[in-house]
Amino acid sequence: MSAEDPNAGEDADAEEEEDIRYFVRIGQTDLDGTKSVERALTELNGIGHRAARIIAQKADVDRRAVFGKLDDDVIERVVDNVENFADEVPEWMANHQKDYFTGETTHETGNDLQLTCRQDINRMKMIDSYRGVRHKRGQKVRGQRTKSTGRTEGTIGVNVEAIKEEQAEEAAAEDDE
Repeated sequence: MSAEDPNAGEDADAEEEEDIRYFVRIGQTDLDGTKSVERALTELNGIGHRAARIIAQKADVDRRAVFGKLDDDVIERVVDNVENFADEVPEWMANHQKDYFTGETTHETGNDLQLTCRQDINRMKMIDSYRGVRHKRGQKVRGQRTKSTGRTEGTIGVNVEAIKEEQAEEAAAEDDE
């Protein structure tokens, strides 16, 4: 038999689980600390798989490392890279290019992304641009077909069951006479 304590491994696992931060806050969003860095960052609105991989690479963090087990200074590097993402990547990769008022290119995340999208759509509606009119009417905006798809009102096609029921009712009415 082994001279080691058989429960020693279980105690080490329990200590590791206690060291984990279950929630890591970036901006106004709580990210899951039990997931990998790349997977946790994709929970943030405006950050996809590719952006999360670039952020982890720029912060010198293993993208497969558990996010909650990282040190505070490493998490701060990740947060700084998320906030300065537009400066680190080419302009075509940012999600808000050439702002209407300032002309700057930024990468919005979290609630800021939803707010800027809503403001842009409202501005298009106010100036009655083509896209704004399509948004007002609730129609497709990006040139998709509308002849056969996107119908929201009424029934489409022939309802065979309803026709058969009507014919049966008429036949029953004629038999009664």
